[in-house]
Amino acid sequence: MIKRILLQAFAIVAICALPGKLTAQNGKLILKFVHLANEKKIIRNDSVYSTPNGEPYTISKLRYYVSEIGSGKPSRNIFLVDAFGPDSIEMKLPAGHYQQLSFLLGVDSLLNCSGAQDGALDPLKDMFWTWNSGYVMFKLEGKSDSSHADLNRIEQHIGGYKGENKTMRRITLNLPEKLVIDQKKTHTVVIEVDLDKYWNKASISANPVIVIPGTLAKRAADNFPLMFRVKSIL
Repeated sequence: MIKRILLQAFAIVAICALPGKLTAQNGKLILKFVHLANEKKIIRNDSVYSTPNGEPYTISKLRYYVSEIGSGKPSRNIFLVDAFGPDSIEMKLPAGHYQQLSFLLGVDSLLNCSGAQDGALDPLKDMFWTWNSGYVMFKLEGKSDSSHADLNRIEQHIGGYKGENKTMRRITLNLPEKLVIDQKKTHTVVIEVDLDKYWNKASISANPVIVIPGTLAKRAADNFPLMFRVKSIL
């Protein structure tokens, strides 16, 4: 009975394990994010993509926070994924058999209220709103002929951590096969991020610029869970 209770408790942490033999030893896991649009890997500035509504656009910046992996604690495991920079996350997990992967896209409200910090949360990472205390959870920038903003710019700075305007979203992904974590081997989980799904409830022509918390940012954030899928385990 005690063993069953402990296993059930472990299953609610950010990465969910199958019931099995768990030890205090750790294994290494790498999450690699592959960013796609129109089923092609995105290229900075050079390639033109199309939203589901047929709006053309290019991408110059794509960054977002991934946090609360494994421990589920807001002060640990915070990473800034950059589609044109560091796009992999390396961490250690308790040994065990895993069937799901779960993480928070964004930064916990407690950390948003703690002012500018260091590491992935350093303001120099260009993800901190100095005018409105808090972090941008997801940032997409580029250009589009469908944008009515100056210079045809797109600025999707999705943030907000208070009340109804929260834009952090829990992402839970089923793994295509059982993942066995132990200290003998490093596994890589390849995750595809489909930008076509981001534009599901976001129109460039209607809202090319979203740079404040509110209804529009919240609606865009609702698309986050749709964007991610596990491609493979290596």
